Amino acid sequence: MKQILIINGPNLNLLGKREPTIYGNRSFVDYLKTIEELFPDVQLRYFQSNHEGELIDKIHELGFDVDGIVINAGAYTHTSIAIADALSAVTAPAVEVHISNVHARESFRHHSYLSAKCKGVIVGLGLTGYELAVRYLMSYKVIEL
Repeated sequence: MKQILIINGPNLNLLGKREPTIYGNRSFVDYLKTIEELFPDVQLRYFQSNHEGELIDKIHELGFDVDGIVINAGAYTHTSIAIADALSAVTAPAVEVHISNVHARESFRHHSYLSAKCKGVIVGLGLTGYELAVRYLMSYKVIEL
């Protein structure tokens, strides 16, 4: 059974309450049930923290054991070289997800330190972006050169 780690960063614990016109009305914990139903043959591990070091610690803890990482680092996407370095340090491939279209928002959100460390980036498709990231990671194969 494949294992996928889903990591959400700061303020994503407020999904469903925080700025619903941008992020929608559904909590992530509620949406996670939907993803689990869509992928019964995948063990989904979920972690959320508002603290950068805790996100890094979780990447270090599980990033050598899981088959993939789906990460929405929230605002840390635009500021954290340390999270980018953590993604580089582990063997699990990662997909970066953003619920909103960050390129249609404030200019400081247009740059990501994580994107270059990830296999792909899904932006602006709402919570469906997580489903698409899991679907990709389920089919991901390491190609040895």
